[in-house]
Amino acid sequence: MKKDTMVLKDGNCIDLEECSSLASIKVISESRLSMTEVWEKMSDENLKQVKIKNSNGVIVGSYENLTLVSETSTVQTDGTILTSFCLREKTTEEIRLDNLEEEQEIQNGAIVDLAEVVAGGVE
Repeated sequence: MKKDTMVLKDGNCIDLEECSSLASIKVISESRLSMTEVWEKMSDENLKQVKIKNSNGVIVGSYENLTLVSETSTVQTDGTILTSFCLREKTTEEIRLDNLEEEQEIQNGAIVDLAEVVAGGVE
């Protein structure tokens, strides 16, 4: 049976269980290791652009600037792991802070490049 999927910014697809919502993205993993692999994909960078596709491949939801709030995992009787990832949209302030941090990284790189050019001319 085909499942709904969540498509992350980097193109990774995560199969979703029934009754999933942003506040409770439900995922079944075969092991703890595979659960942590899914968890690691839920980075702020990957959650900048998220699409939800139904079992027919039709986009039924499109989101930007999500963040992972929490995760709860339960080992089921068959040994699989049911994880519920709680996502939410970032606030305007969080988005502004992210943008400032990105701009600061760019400026820091430019300053280092300039310092190397200046130091090369002094020698």
